[in-house]
Amino acid sequence: MQRTLSILKPDVTRRNLTGAVNERIEKSDLRIIAQKRIQLSLEQAQKFYAVHRERAFFNDLCDFMVTGPVVVQVLEGNNAVDNYRTVMGATNPANAEEGTIRRDFAESIEANSVHGSDSAENAAIEISFFFSEMEIVG
Repeated sequence: MQRTLSILKPDVTRRNLTGAVNERIEKSDLRIIAQKRIQLSLEQAQKFYAVHRERAFFNDLCDFMVTGPVVVQVLEGNNAVDNYRTVMGATNPANAEEGTIRRDFAESIEANSVHGSDSAENAAIEISFFFSEMEIVG
């Protein structure tokens, strides 16, 4: 079993699509073992996405992530990181496969509905950013 972090971004919560996205996650053999709705501050978004600080999209991404609430989740399953990345689809929804979250729900490359960890190592770091072990119930 492996864990990964998922974030349902402000474009999902604004359009009341949390349940629809959760259904996709659960149908992909991933279990949601922790979940909470939060409002990120700009400082929290900048800290979370610090790895992208030098990238051109950093400020726009952080600004977008504070436009509304997000739902942070811990997902668990076999090969959870790669499985969830497949379920999410390509970062650019125009390039995402049919039936993926981003293809079906994303509004743009920026408002692309979901974030998922890119490695098991980053998943552990990202999960601990939002959750204590007490909040994760497997």
